[in-house]
Amino acid sequence: MSTETRSATNSMIAPAGARGPRHHTPVVLAAILLVAAVAGCAGVQPHVALPALALGEPSFFPTLEAHAGAPILGGNAVDVLLNGEQIFPALLEGVRSATRTITYAQYYWEDGPVARELADALAERCRAGIGVNVLLDAFGSMTIPTEQIDLMRRSGCHVVWFRPLGPLRFRRYNNRNHRRILVVDGRVGFTGGSGVSRKWMGNGRVADHWRDTDVRVEGPVVEYLQAAFAESWLEATGMVLGGEAYFPRPLEPRGRVYAQVVRSSPAGGSYALYTTLLLALSAAQRTVSITNPYLVLDDTMSEALRATARRGVQVTVLVPGAIDHNIVRQASRGQFGEMLQAGIEIYEYEPALLHAKTMVIDGVWATIGSTNFDNRSFALNDELNVIIYDREVAGRLERAFREDIALSRPITYESWKRRGIHFRLLELLTTPFHGLM
Repeated sequence: MSTETRSATNSMIAPAGARGPRHHTPVVLAAILLVAAVAGCAGVQPHVALPALALGEPSFFPTLEAHAGAPILGGNAVDVLLNGEQIFPALLEGVRSATRTITYAQYYWEDGPVARELADALAERCRAGIGVNVLLDAFGSMTIPTEQIDLMRRSGCHVVWFRPLGPLRFRRYNNRNHRRILVVDGRVGFTGGSGVSRKWMGNGRVADHWRDTDVRVEGPVVEYLQAAFAESWLEATGMVLGGEAYFPRPLEPRGRVYAQVVRSSPAGGSYALYTTLLLALSAAQRTVSITNPYLVLDDTMSEALRATARRGVQVTVLVPGAIDHNIVRQASRGQFGEMLQAGIEIYEYEPALLHAKTMVIDGVWATIGSTNFDNRSFALNDELNVIIYDREVAGRLERAFREDIALSRPITYESWKRRGIHFRLLELLTTPFHGLM
């Protein structure tokens, strides 16, 4: 057993419900969520004015660094990973290559082939003496099989629940760790929108196999992925991660890409991603391409998108045609009218459920991460996105966007107006719950 593994085990502070929340019945969960809703939800700090910026001007980088609280670093290599057929082989290769430490935060984990393979790979690295810290969100991963947790723990892995569920913790149910982070040896990082489940397998073009986008990064920016994991780990365990095994020096340049890790933790008062996206939209000059599964905009973000389109910027939004939460879909569609009238193009992806969360601006600025365009991501959950400043990476995302559009159905204002009365009623009924979506 390595020093890192012994240190993690000896320092562990076991949270309440350490065996996980998967034994809650659906009725109990529904009751708890109802109480959480009644308890109220947070909103984003008001943004009533934005500076006049343009992508590429000298003040753009320092402005985004200031509001994100994170530097924009050069010297990175970035690989875009599309769908499970690219994501999971790269993720497993990263885990199996570890020689010192693995830190892994995951919101969603349920049983299936990839779950078993990942649990086996993590357990094998633990048995080889690698320090492995796994942080699972207690709500999103509640269906993970106990045997997979037991396998990892018996092998020496340190598996912890983030914000365990309990009858006296209603307010915390709304504040989840939605981040996806894997860091290997402090030098290679992964993040994006994917979870651990059979439904993320495949090419994203077949029903029941979701369309998603992740990213693999090497270089100086990986330190800030690790820092985001360390922040959540500290809250969950009281342990402070540090030292060469987690933050090695030097992190030498691995490429030419400028990148930035932006994390938000509304429970800690940070709305950095919300501000970053508003600044980027206000700086757009030619094109904005948004892919997002959950588009329930507040007034400020909705106006920012419409104002961008009214300036003559081509704004194109890709959303799911089918979704796992129909109430969210109806809440989103209720906002389409004003967007379409402002000149925003909207498409619904048809082959499978669209879960990717990306945005590309002017073919040079791009973001990939866990953040949805809704109040839950902006004001309730802990989220993380990688911001990339590079034409080649942005171009790869734009090509994927065009390929997805080719398989999507355009929504026109005329077709939106012709939607049935039952759709209009559902949209109306969802209005009081927008803050919880």
